[in-house]
Amino acid sequence: MFTKNKKKSLIELEQHELLEHAQTRIKQKKRLYSHFVVFLIGSVFLIIINKILKYGVEYNWFVWAITFWAFLFAIHVFNVFVTTKFMGLEWERTQREKLVQKQKQKIAELQKEIETEFPLSNINKKKE
Repeated sequence: MFTKNKKKSLIELEQHELLEHAQTRIKQKKRLYSHFVVFLIGSVFLIIINKILKYGVEYNWFVWAITFWAFLFAIHVFNVFVTTKFMGLEWERTQREKLVQKQKQKIAELQKEIETEFPLSNINKKKE
């Protein structure tokens, strides 16, 4: 009876992790699409400021501003679609397992050190 609850809770935990991962991916993509829309509107706005409102007419500075912004947008795209695939849910899980394993090893080493310095047989003899 208890094993059924554990299996059920593990399944629910995995489903919960998958749901959280899906929600974060949706937020990432939504922010990327918003960034693209703001990039397009901002680029048009910069061109209008330079050409129509004649701010800094002697030099086409909007080209550099749009190029820099496009570079930032390309980094955002790379982060959302490339980096997340390599460092996705499976990568996080393996990293978590590695860290837990390291912590277990450190705890085992500390327990051995404590047992060698303060053996239980000596402690029990002193009490009696």
